[in-house]
Amino acid sequence: MTRPRIICHMHTLLNGKIDGIANPTAVGMRSQKLYFDLFLGKERAFTGHRGWLSGSGTSDAIMGGRRDVELPRPSAPVPPGDHLAEPEAEMFYFAVDGSARLAWDRSSFEYFDVTAHIVELLPRSASDALKAHLRATGVSYLLAGDDELDMDEAVRKIGEIFGVDELILGGGGTVNWSMLRAGLCDEISLVLMPTADAENHTYSLFEANERFAPPAPVAFSLRSVDVLEDDSVWLRYDVGEVLEEPTA
Repeated sequence: MTRPRIICHMHTLLNGKIDGIANPTAVGMRSQKLYFDLFLGKERAFTGHRGWLSGSGTSDAIMGGRRDVELPRPSAPVPPGDHLAEPEAEMFYFAVDGSARLAWDRSSFEYFDVTAHIVELLPRSASDALKAHLRATGVSYLLAGDDELDMDEAVRKIGEIFGVDELILGGGGTVNWSMLRAGLCDEISLVLMPTADAENHTYSLFEANERFAPPAPVAFSLRSVDVLEDDSVWLRYDVGEVLEEPTA
């Protein structure tokens, strides 16, 4: 079972941030729509996928904060294995949930004019209470890894179950870096908005988590540069190798 080609497609400020005070401005929203159109628009550039994958922080923001919700014990046994509530949905949002704590209150959400069905990625150790809640809410889930979420298995299952040879990785910075360092990212696609804000406490394109993927210098090879509308720029890079750090 081969995995899909994984493209980290992100929208950033000139100072490398992926969120902050510039995003909701008129300039930021116009640039974000250009970013959206490249992977979800009617004439999108990336056509081999059926959705995008994001980390738990992004999902928590979409939900408005529903981690660690106390869930009742299920009244009936939960069937084993994966659960596909809407396998024929037009577009999917794959929610990484290694801690098995995202108790969705909806089965889909809208991003501009696209409705995406939610598919949660869980370790097999996820509680029956959470799985029963997701089933009742209409959320799909895929199980990968035993005690911890195995992202290699998860992306391979996405490719096999949904019949895709391409997968969009859409942040945040921690999952971007973790997947890149795990060899699960083939290309970086960046739409740069013509804006900077110099904020210090917002998230960047890549964020290292010492537990999973510590900092390291990684090289990239430029594929293309395209000037978009409103002075935004689209950069594409192939992921290269970790560079050897100079010895003292």
